[in-house]
Amino acid sequence: MDFKIIHIDETDSTNHWMKQHGEGEMVVVADFQTAGRGCGTNTWESERGKNLTFSLLIHPKEIPANHQFHITEVVSVAMCDTLKVLGLQDVSIKWPNDIYVGDRKICGMLIENRLQGSVIKDSIIGIGLNVNQQMFASDAPNPVSIYQLSGQETDLGLVLDTFLKAFDKAYKSKTTCFAYREMLYRRGKDYLYKTKTTCFTARLTGVTDEGMLRLLDEQGHEHLFAFKEVQFTL
Repeated sequence: MDFKIIHIDETDSTNHWMKQHGEGEMVVVADFQTAGRGCGTNTWESERGKNLTFSLLIHPKEIPANHQFHITEVVSVAMCDTLKVLGLQDVSIKWPNDIYVGDRKICGMLIENRLQGSVIKDSIIGIGLNVNQQMFASDAPNPVSIYQLSGQETDLGLVLDTFLKAFDKAYKSKTTCFAYREMLYRRGKDYLYKTKTTCFTARLTGVTDEGMLRLLDEQGHEHLFAFKEVQFTL
């Protein structure tokens, strides 16, 4: 994809900026977000100028509305591939779209798809990647940055360029769905999960085409969960 890249000093959130100003295939990068958002009510802590906070605007009209989870797969795989190119190891996707290194969160996303009939009119993909931040002050349980892992600063422009190339590759690939499932955090091993009413041990086996999480309990029964219906016990 041939993205137009806009750099701004500050905004409330790059997704909100994109909704107001976005057109065509575009990327907006902000040095600082005053109200950076994650999924639901979550916020994103980011020191000014230290991390990569940006949004993409794409128009994936060839993707049916009922397969919109594919956007999540593409972005998540692209970010994992980016971090691997930058030398990080043990990179995985904590369903649906948090990126982990080991057991620590390095990247979060907020993907907002706008539908038009049976297709996706456009998709605004907000990404917060911890790059050069050395300390985190919020009560987030497990943040980590590239700097904390590598001990050195990384050029933000290089990271963005690497990601956009990885995104283009993942978007065009016919194996991205498979790669997403292979990269899932805790895939194939027994861990503790919890819902609003119970805790249980289960094995993560994959996701459905619609993005529901597949968990196999100790009795061999498969359960499907939508986002926010189940939590990982960290």
